[in-house]
Amino acid sequence: MAADRGYIALNDAARSRLRALVARLTDADLARPMPAGWTVASVLAHVAFWDQRILVLLDRWEQTPSTLPPAINEADVDWVNDATKALLLAMPPRRAAEVTVATAETVDARVAALPDDLLARNKAAGSPLSMTRSAHREEHLDEIERVLRA
Repeated sequence: MAADRGYIALNDAARSRLRALVARLTDADLARPMPAGWTVASVLAHVAFWDQRILVLLDRWEQTPSTLPPAINEADVDWVNDATKALLLAMPPRRAAEVTVATAETVDARVAALPDDLLARNKAAGSPLSMTRSAHREEHLDEIERVLRA
């Protein structure tokens, strides 16, 4: 039975939205403050960080197929985000935006090409890896657009 690949269209749409946003952002927009001490650029880099996590875990899973990748422990998300914030804020803003688009392109291509058996194993394990990268992107793109409209 073929795996559900509805996530591909969702990821494609969110990546297109991300690419269009980054293309129109000025340097001033990228430096614009966001809640909790973030900036537009660092929020974009945050999205790239979590997309990169999927790539790293997929690499490890392919190297050791018998070991499932770890699920996100929701209790750890806040401290991980807080721990990365200073590093993400230190990135040159334009570079952060470019890395975010490039990482989205890489992870989307990778999860779109996954074999059905791996998708089935991920699902059977409770989906420790979210192939639907769009949800996280859309959340932050909405936040960025609200800040830019204000």
